[in-house]
Amino acid sequence: MPTLEAVQLPPAAPAVAAGTGRPVARASALGALITVVAVCAADAVARTFPFGRHTRSVNDLGNQFVPFHAHLWDLLHGRAHGGALVNWQSGYGTSFLPDIGTYLGSPFALLVGVFPRDEIDLAVYVITVLKMAAAAVAMTVLLLTLRPSPGRRWAAGVLGAAYALCGWSVIEATYNTMWLDGLIAFPMLCLVGEWARTRRHALIGPVVVALAWTANFYTAYMATIGAGLVLLLRLFLEETEVRARVWALARAAWTSALGICLSAPVLFTVFLGTKHAYPGWSKEFEPVPWSDFLARWLPATYSFSSPALFLGTGALLLAGALAFNRAVPGRERYAWTGLALLVALSFQWKPTHLAWHAFQTPNGSPYRQTFVLSGILVIAAWLCVADGLPDRRALLGGGGVLGVIGVGAASSELVSPWSYPLFLGGLAAALGALLVAGRARGRRAVALTAVLLLAGAQTAQAAVTVAYGDRERLHRLDSYPAWGSAHDAREAAVAGADGWPAYRTDPGRRQLTGNDPLLLGGEGASYYSSLTPDVLTKTMTALGGGWTSRGRSLQSLDNPVTDAVFAVGARVRADKGGAPTVTRAPVPPLVTVRGGGPAPVYGDSPFRNQESLLGARVYTLPRTVAEGCAVGQEAFLWAPEYTGWARLGTAGKWVEFRGGAPKRRAALAPLGVSTGPSSPVVLRPAYKKAQLGCLDRGALTAAVERLRTTGATDVHVTDSGVRAVLPAGAAGTAVFAMPRIAGWRCAVNGGGAKPADAYLGLVAVQLRGSGSPSTVSCDFRPPGLKAGSAAGAAGLAGLVGTGALLAVRKRRAGTPKHP
Repeated sequence: MPTLEAVQLPPAAPAVAAGTGRPVARASALGALITVVAVCAADAVARTFPFGRHTRSVNDLGNQFVPFHAHLWDLLHGRAHGGALVNWQSGYGTSFLPDIGTYLGSPFALLVGVFPRDEIDLAVYVITVLKMAAAAVAMTVLLLTLRPSPGRRWAAGVLGAAYALCGWSVIEATYNTMWLDGLIAFPMLCLVGEWARTRRHALIGPVVVALAWTANFYTAYMATIGAGLVLLLRLFLEETEVRARVWALARAAWTSALGICLSAPVLFTVFLGTKHAYPGWSKEFEPVPWSDFLARWLPATYSFSSPALFLGTGALLLAGALAFNRAVPGRERYAWTGLALLVALSFQWKPTHLAWHAFQTPNGSPYRQTFVLSGILVIAAWLCVADGLPDRRALLGGGGVLGVIGVGAASSELVSPWSYPLFLGGLAAALGALLVAGRARGRRAVALTAVLLLAGAQTAQAAVTVAYGDRERLHRLDSYPAWGSAHDAREAAVAGADGWPAYRTDPGRRQLTGNDPLLLGGEGASYYSSLTPDVLTKTMTALGGGWTSRGRSLQSLDNPVTDAVFAVGARVRADKGGAPTVTRAPVPPLVTVRGGGPAPVYGDSPFRNQESLLGARVYTLPRTVAEGCAVGQEAFLWAPEYTGWARLGTAGKWVEFRGGAPKRRAALAPLGVSTGPSSPVVLRPAYKKAQLGCLDRGALTAAVERLRTTGATDVHVTDSGVRAVLPAGAAGTAVFAMPRIAGWRCAVNGGGAKPADAYLGLVAVQLRGSGSPSTVSCDFRPPGLKAGSAAGAAGLAGLVGTGALLAVRKRRAGTPKHP
């Protein structure tokens, strides 16, 4: 396979290496140390886990990322139900490879395996801090590659820490753990661009690209755009011949293409997984007011809807001074300053905003590309100081830039009482550090004083910003407790009742997180992911299920009919503050047989929909909730848009309903056993659109027994499929108790596999009766895996071909020429 490296080109510009050995290692270690000290000290001051009583598991950190890392722990230790392809624990069986690519693709995630499982919160915290430290190291190495500057490596370490501790990192990415992989990816991809420009590391570059895109494709996409801009600027500044620039870009494109192809097995499945996911929140982009935009450059500010641009006053001072620093060639200082301004302006213009986010405004924070601008500013700051300290003119110019930021932010409500004192204190410390450094003249003690001033200011500003963010998140966002006694009790109850795959064990309707089956064990309906399948949400909604996060966080449905349909034979219940209990019931196997004929369709009533899926009439539906249920019947209330409380009669327990489209939908809920007219349904506040269903337990028992009798006699479940043996003469439709998500293929009696049929949202296979038992099997392959594997193989072939041709070229270069 031809390679761009193998083509004979004009001599490239000489490579400038960062140097090796102790100096670069010491600078990198300084950056990592400042980062770790600032984060841990701030969390200790804020008394946030693991240094205090306040949980750090807010929003998706506690609801998604901690449970997903817990499931990864189970996979690594052989305890999970399912594997890399199928997650049998969530949503009654979902595709897991897209979730791996979205939440667990980082190499750092594997570190959970060395922690005890009940320390999963600590494991995620350590991974978070290590990622930030790694970002500081990567940026330090990049800075010293762009401009070695042997006498000022300490400044590179401090600026590397400034990048790792930028506002985006400590305010937003710290609880969106996978975003921090983008923080690492940007300087690493910039290094890859430098390697392409200087014809180095042709085999390592694609591997770095592949790791970045596998770790978190979303932020890697933004980091790749940023690295591309940096490479274009470097080519403009460093290369004088058009041909050299073109070939450098070609080498970079080849390297990127190989790396992305290597990541394709995961990347393609994530992409198609999003296509099959339930639609999330769609929001029209609106730029923030400029006062708020400028306020986010200050320390100790918080907002989820504006770019967290805090970088440390010292770094901002140097970045602002670059344009005025006559020690730096004019072409270079104006080019880098212009790039920073253009990127900043691109945040506020809709077309460029969409380009940063793959042409779709994201759910939640609309400025997820902020870390790229932070990196560009840090590079500008380093170039300002690398070849010589800025003079008085440059510092006045940089101070003027900070003055504009400070004055422009004054009217913003985002400014906290801490912001301006920290801003001015950091400015004074930075100026003092530069003044001291200018008088060092080789004296180690004086130079050390300058380092301590600059590093101390950076650490203090970042630490207060981290602590301020810790406090504000707890006040503004949902929070979830770290692993404790309640988790121990629920996990033990689930483990004691587990009978998979003979039946499922649901960890309960009262949730600790949106992913309790992953966190606590069991196999339930609960599932919260950006990739929650559309068919799963619609099926559970038709059956009376509840959800939050606009349909992507499904809740357990505490209902005996759906438990029978999905083979939930054990259910854990835990009242607030009480010990968990386990309720058991006989249920059909995972594979059952229904009669022939056309499949039914869902209607408007969840009670009738449940009956259609069960295959029997088990509910009586009063015309109004005031009529009540007959004596001995179990009352269930459906009020999906209702926010309030309901109970049965005067002695029943109050049950909370939390509806409110489009964000939330209240689940159909049990109210208890009716005693007749004396136990009407009471709603507070009153609500007229509720529907009451009265369950006949005897009819349900008979229906379950029929499904048990005609269902599979043996079921075998693997990490990627199900195989079942049906009774002799089985005819009609074999229905699998799992959602019919894209990727299932089924076969009968070992015949050819074809895409599975659907039966009211579940996997189904058409049968033909015969005298001997039928074997039905279904295997799962996530959409995109086949094409992604082919692309990955092509990328690997390209990488091998590149290596082979480089080896040939090297051997020929070393062969003496003969006449």
